[in-house]
Amino acid sequence: MSSFLFDPTPHPLSRVDWTGTRAAGLARLEAFLPAAGTAYTRTRNSDLGPDDRSNVSALSPWLARRLITEEEVVSRVMASHGFVKAEKFIQEVYWRSYWKGWLEMRPQVLTRFNLDRLALNQLATEDHELAQKLSRAKAGETGIACFDAWVRELTTLGWLHNHARMWFASIWIFTLELPWQLGADFFFKHLLDADVASNTLSWRWVAGLHTKGKHYLARASNIETHTKGRFNPAGQLAENALPLSDPGLETFPSALPADEILFEDRVGLLLHGDDLHPESLPLTAKVVGAGLLLVPEIGRTDGAKNKFQRRAEQNACTRLEQAFGMEAPRMASLEDALDWALGLDVREIATPYAPVGPIAWHLADLKQALASHGVRLVRLRRPWDSRTWPLATGGFFKLKERLPYLVRDLGHL
Repeated sequence: MSSFLFDPTPHPLSRVDWTGTRAAGLARLEAFLPAAGTAYTRTRNSDLGPDDRSNVSALSPWLARRLITEEEVVSRVMASHGFVKAEKFIQEVYWRSYWKGWLEMRPQVLTRFNLDRLALNQLATEDHELAQKLSRAKAGETGIACFDAWVRELTTLGWLHNHARMWFASIWIFTLELPWQLGADFFFKHLLDADVASNTLSWRWVAGLHTKGKHYLARASNIETHTKGRFNPAGQLAENALPLSDPGLETFPSALPADEILFEDRVGLLLHGDDLHPESLPLTAKVVGAGLLLVPEIGRTDGAKNKFQRRAEQNACTRLEQAFGMEAPRMASLEDALDWALGLDVREIATPYAPVGPIAWHLADLKQALASHGVRLVRLRRPWDSRTWPLATGGFFKLKERLPYLVRDLGHL
């Protein structure tokens, strides 16, 4: 008989297999399903550390690239728990869609952020004091034990618990007094799941810029409680700081771009890193050629984010070839994509709709180049996005109150 007083085998949810494949994402979803109901609601705010992720789904890296889709995640959770028990988890899935819709109707917010980010990075090369503060923060050498631990976790694993992200951003902005734009930039370069909207707007929310005057302050007592006593930065945090303001930026929503449709019966299909699930795209034409536009690498080639991204792209190309029975080249430049598209002898190229951000900007350049050759680039927006994004004109509440109807209709998408 074993002498152990407990089961020494790690819980299957404790450690995450951060492999950028659809199969790995689906395996994580199936393992998480039993915990997606009331257990998630009760325990989700606790950061148990990088060796124990049993209280959260950790599905965001696969969702961010649509290796698995929001629709199939919510459908599986609904089938296991029903709406009432799983509402909190379902809300978290819809938050990512809310952020995308919010930014899609306010692209100027991202333009402003990008300009500020570039200017502040330049300033950091000229301002010695700012450069030193940034260097210490990015190296995890601030002397604030929790923050420094999260830096190591972020830069090695590429993932942080959502509560830790909020604490991290608050400490960066209000305690270390560093520009939020450079914090968002730091996250984006390392997080496996950093889509443009969720990352940028979550940092704005912590700073008090999303809902004006309402910011998020990290408190030592809250950190101690929700890290189960692993950390307690008592006396080290700015717990009475005022929110930031940005009076010169207009955030009134504009209209969403109209849905685009295919007219031809033969098309090429171009995937990209914002949507790697071609099997569920709303295609109405025969695909005669398929390929993938690669996402440029950020930071170290062997960094966690780049390794996940390259594996995800490889997996998507394999599935493209299986789904359509043809070779699917990976293209590193717009020039390569243009040559590939023109070589198909078609008048339309279908591509998943890319939310506002770098990939959408690249596709806009490709669209213009193709148009000069008489070829349309048709951005296919998924029904999920078309139903959720219009509900992001204001705060999340408008979308939240529609959740019962949105999930009820999932089977009809």
